[in-house]
Amino acid sequence: MAQGKTILVLGGGIGGIVAASRLRKGLSREHRVVLIEREERYVFAPSFLWLMVGLRTRDKIVRSYSRPRQQGVELVRGEITRIDPVRREVEVNGQVLGGDYLVLALGAEFAPDAIPGLAEVGHNFYTLEGSEGLREARLGLREGRMAVLVSSVPFKCPAAPYEAAMLLEYDCRKRKLRDSISVDVYTPEPGPMPVTGPEVSRQVRQMVEDKGIGYHPEHVVTRVEPEARRIHFANGEMAEYDLLAYVPPHRAPRVVKEAGLTGESGWVPVDRHTLETRFPGVYALGDVTGIMLAMGKPLPKAGVFAHGEAEVVADNLIHAITGKGELRRFDGHGECFLETGDGKAGFGSGDFYAEPVPQVKLRQPNRTLHLGKVAFEKFWLFEF
Repeated sequence: MAQGKTILVLGGGIGGIVAASRLRKGLSREHRVVLIEREERYVFAPSFLWLMVGLRTRDKIVRSYSRPRQQGVELVRGEITRIDPVRREVEVNGQVLGGDYLVLALGAEFAPDAIPGLAEVGHNFYTLEGSEGLREARLGLREGRMAVLVSSVPFKCPAAPYEAAMLLEYDCRKRKLRDSISVDVYTPEPGPMPVTGPEVSRQVRQMVEDKGIGYHPEHVVTRVEPEARRIHFANGEMAEYDLLAYVPPHRAPRVVKEAGLTGESGWVPVDRHTLETRFPGVYALGDVTGIMLAMGKPLPKAGVFAHGEAEVVADNLIHAITGKGELRRFDGHGECFLETGDGKAGFGSGDFYAEPVPQVKLRQPNRTLHLGKVAFEKFWLFEF
């Protein structure tokens, strides 16, 4: 059918890697698959939670981008400074690259500076450096207050702040400091992972509180006082801390906004089943997208959804270019592990596109599920 097509995949996270690799395997070499990524090395972000409590080291969760190259994916390293969705062009390192199709997998940017004082004193455990900083800082705290703060919604990996709190609590017990260190979670959410429904949210809250962790919902942070080590909230309350771990504010990358790709939500609107944007030949997947569910909340920003969406986009592009295979639709199914400490993990899974509300169930924590999460980490890093 069509000859000599070029697909530009923007972003080398989970979604971008899956899309580029699947496209390369499904297309003959007359077609180009170009992956554009600014970072030199890939970091497996789900392992940050283990890194921050000393259960992983940097070298165990970082990989080069050699595997995509070996598969025949063209890798361009550099910062994307302009996207033209009409012409399907991007500018990287002063060079303009054009394609027949664009696949946006640029994720979300972190904006800790949006909260006055936050970046000065807190540890952003959504980054490699922040997780390593938290790992070292926790060792210096022998008594006092640990605070895990969700600074705004939406944020990716909805279970992560609760996993972080439970792992930090577990780490304190291991170091025989639990009696002298308190752990509290502050979040603007009405309950943990509210999109999963009231029953799963209740179960997660119960897990957290059963460990003696304070849970403070509907706390919207307005500013942090670095000198006083105090967090201020919109409801007039304050919280003091000795060690602050935080989830930073998230936003779509500036280059995506400047391209006119974002909608009212601040994220890229797409067809929920095909991931097509309003621009022909331009797709978006993963954390950069805003997919509204029937219940009025957005589809969570999570690697499992980026992975599934990437497979759908890749297979549909392969079909469009070669006529092979079947057209696919992303169905909103997803799952994730919930690390709870003590060598255990829970597991949530279900249909997030179900109406009127998502149908999600949570398996209670056990050691087998924890080993499942370890196996997933090993599989992904080995495949990479």
